[in-house]
Amino acid sequence: MTASNPLASQDLHDLSVHALAQALRAKQVSAVELAGHFLTRSRTHADLGAYVDIQEAATLAQARAADARIAQGKTGALEGVPVAHKDIFVTQDFASTAGSRMLKGYQSPFDATVVANLAHAGVVTLGKLNCDEFAMGSSNENSAIAPVGSQTVTPVRNPWSRDRIPGGSSGGSAAAVAARLAPAATGTDTGGSIRQPAAFCGITGIKPTYGRASRYGMIAFASSLDQAGPMARSAQDCALLLSAMCGPDPDRDSTSLDLPAEDFSQKLDDSIEGLRIGIPQEFFGEGLAPDVRTAIDAALKEYEKLGAKLVPITLPRTELSIPVYYIIAPAEASSNLSRFDGVKFGHRAKDYTDLADMYKKTRAEGFGDEVKRRIMIGTYVLSHGYYDAYYLQAQKIRRMIADDFQNAFKDCDLIAGPVAPSVAWKIGAHKDPLADYLADIFTLPGSLAGLPGMSVPVGFGEGGMPVGMQLLGNYFQEARLLNAAHRFQQATDWHARKPEGV
Repeated sequence: MTASNPLASQDLHDLSVHALAQALRAKQVSAVELAGHFLTRSRTHADLGAYVDIQEAATLAQARAADARIAQGKTGALEGVPVAHKDIFVTQDFASTAGSRMLKGYQSPFDATVVANLAHAGVVTLGKLNCDEFAMGSSNENSAIAPVGSQTVTPVRNPWSRDRIPGGSSGGSAAAVAARLAPAATGTDTGGSIRQPAAFCGITGIKPTYGRASRYGMIAFASSLDQAGPMARSAQDCALLLSAMCGPDPDRDSTSLDLPAEDFSQKLDDSIEGLRIGIPQEFFGEGLAPDVRTAIDAALKEYEKLGAKLVPITLPRTELSIPVYYIIAPAEASSNLSRFDGVKFGHRAKDYTDLADMYKKTRAEGFGDEVKRRIMIGTYVLSHGYYDAYYLQAQKIRRMIADDFQNAFKDCDLIAGPVAPSVAWKIGAHKDPLADYLADIFTLPGSLAGLPGMSVPVGFGEGGMPVGMQLLGNYFQEARLLNAAHRFQQATDWHARKPEGV
């Protein structure tokens, strides 16, 4: 960039995805220059532990290819924009570990569909981001992979306060975006793993309707719940990314919806005058921290100023979402993770006597405590004599939770409430895993119902930590969610705030 260049006076990492795409199309900056800038920042802020794999040569090769396409006149919405991927998506040019020793150093022969879709849109991959092992966790303290720049396994740190968690399981993605180590990142949401870390790190994240984004190449945790989505600083950026990520994939993912790709940016600027926002009484009980409630209440008042109407609603089975989720998700994990046995790929124990001994030692060495815990729970609830008592009953209540939402949507267009009961807690504060499970109380209902949901920054709470508000929509209402979030962000600047020192 020359001195006369309008971008020379500001830091590239402070620009949005939308602004970066415009600058690339106008040839104010090259994709190589942009990728190099973020790679340098990732090394400078390696203490956050966000990245687990960076392959500079592969990234710069992708950037040079993007520059060549731009030179030929290709002007796609994301051409040359750098993005990092959660390490739950398999990638050809980067290691794919799912945060587990079981897959340490694994190199996939193909890209996940979401990764391929973004590459087709012109995105340049910066690297792979840390996550809870097999996406099981709410704090990103369960990863077994040492981050880039470290020889030991360390938890990802929240850029707003390095002694606090960034949320999970997409904590690496949230921390990287908040610290401006990437303009945007992919994440996955099984029970809230996009929305909760987005809230804890003060960024925007959206989980689309289940089936909108292909799960092919996304290392499975719970197949009926896992869904990919983007994490960025604004709803506008999320809309650009989600448009590229989604689309049918019938040949490779049987749960993929037969819906054409959609441009979620088209209705961002529509008026929200008269929008009915449902306020569930169950989301505002005694368990909600006062600082979180204060920020949510202020955001709801802002929506009223924008012309929206607040409507009281009820979601009576909210409390049941925790036991239902922690029966269904571990049951599916028990089945999905049975493939990791040391036979075809991944970790294999060195010393064993026979096949059964190899299975036992491989899985004992390869899986971490939280993964083992969920496999054991899942195997138990699927076992003879307990399937009907636990798993079948949980599936029935799951259907009732989905029905509760449909009843609520008769009276409202969107549902709003907190993402989590508190702001991000300190690393190591939750010694009991049940404390992490209870922190998912507000995100689990939407996941069980397969609904689209997002987190939007709305202020700060205890310790100066970010607070996120959750917006939930009915099936296939991603455009409406993004519109409501975008109009709020046009009227406020919470999403533009950034941590000190980055």
